[in-house]
Amino acid sequence: MYKAPRGTSDILPGEQRYWRYVEQKAAVLCQLYGYQRLDTPVFEDVGLFTRSIGESTDIVTKEMYIFNDRSGNTLALRPEGTAPVCRAYLEHGLDNLPQPVKLYYLAAIFRYERPQAGRYRQHYQFGFEAIGEADPALDAEVIQMAWQFFQSLGITGLALYLNSIGCKACRPLYLEGLKRHYSGHLAGLCPDCRLRFERNPLRLLDCKKPACYGMAEAAPRSLDYLCPQCEEHFEAVQAYLNASKLPFELNHRLVRGLDYYTRTVFEVQPSQGGAQSALGGGGRYDDLIEELGGRPTPAIGFAAGMERVVLSLKQQKVPVSNLPCPRVFVAYVGREAKLEAVKIAAALRRDGVSAIMATGDRSLKAQLRQANSLNADYTAIIGEEEVKRQAVTLRNMITGEQQSVSLAQLQELLLVRE
Repeated sequence: MYKAPRGTSDILPGEQRYWRYVEQKAAVLCQLYGYQRLDTPVFEDVGLFTRSIGESTDIVTKEMYIFNDRSGNTLALRPEGTAPVCRAYLEHGLDNLPQPVKLYYLAAIFRYERPQAGRYRQHYQFGFEAIGEADPALDAEVIQMAWQFFQSLGITGLALYLNSIGCKACRPLYLEGLKRHYSGHLAGLCPDCRLRFERNPLRLLDCKKPACYGMAEAAPRSLDYLCPQCEEHFEAVQAYLNASKLPFELNHRLVRGLDYYTRTVFEVQPSQGGAQSALGGGGRYDDLIEELGGRPTPAIGFAAGMERVVLSLKQQKVPVSNLPCPRVFVAYVGREAKLEAVKIAAALRRDGVSAIMATGDRSLKAQLRQANSLNADYTAIIGEEEVKRQAVTLRNMITGEQQSVSLAQLQELLLVRE
């Protein structure tokens, strides 16, 4: 028997209410802040990701799903959402529109990593990007929007962490200081961190393994190496966040996992969960558009893992309404009544009333059990007598009360009671 591939999961009908709830809250939030939806392809040219994410990142070296198509093109399943948005921004001339351009997405993401709670090889992200503006007030707005997203969901007990990792002018000095800090302690680091020391020292701070924790905690702070422009920018971001009364903490270990980030980075984490359980995060990527062939274009974005959000909703027992149930179940007794049931169900659906019709040759009792299992509000019962009278027996599935209703009255009655 076939099973879903390791690291993937089916979102069954009983789970859909959580996903629709999160998606609806995301769409309302984006409308509130003026973001428009963008959908990009599931796969892209592999170079888009190796160039933007960074060739030494774990995503590129270990986690991307890469394949050649029949034309010999090397493609990759989308491992993150920002680079495709930037590619679309350039390809379709969105840089000619009034800036910033504000876009959001709900997309499947693919990474070959070790499956665990809230982390899958195919998972889903909600993300938004504001492209074309360097104002630190936009940083604060994006962070506020991310925080408001979790508030709107009803998730509590969260912490907002903030840092600045500088720009290409001041970061090299910081990386030198970071390597000096680690240089005499390489033997005690995990194998991955020994590689990061050579390829991408900033990621040393992001290691979650206990053996590396102490060294990261004692490491130099990027905030102490910021150039005057980055320092001024970060102070302004904090001032705007304070003006918005947003609670945040500075975290010198926060660097995010992608090479394109510059200046402001932030994450939303469970207050007791640690970085490995972050629900979402983001930051500035002021050099990415230029890296992809465009003009120098500042930008900032955010993304949240949908699975982790849904898991938090369940863990905190946030009340989420069930999806709408069928308005009416159409039951029948006899062949002639079945033909009439087909007509009635079709007419109800045409008029916007959700209706499910019984099938097969089950008894009326079995049909009523089915209507009950579907949580239908009403069951319209049709037998020989109802066919003769051009009527149905309408049963309220909550109270059990029944009444005879003409076909002409049926739709009006169901709409009034909705």
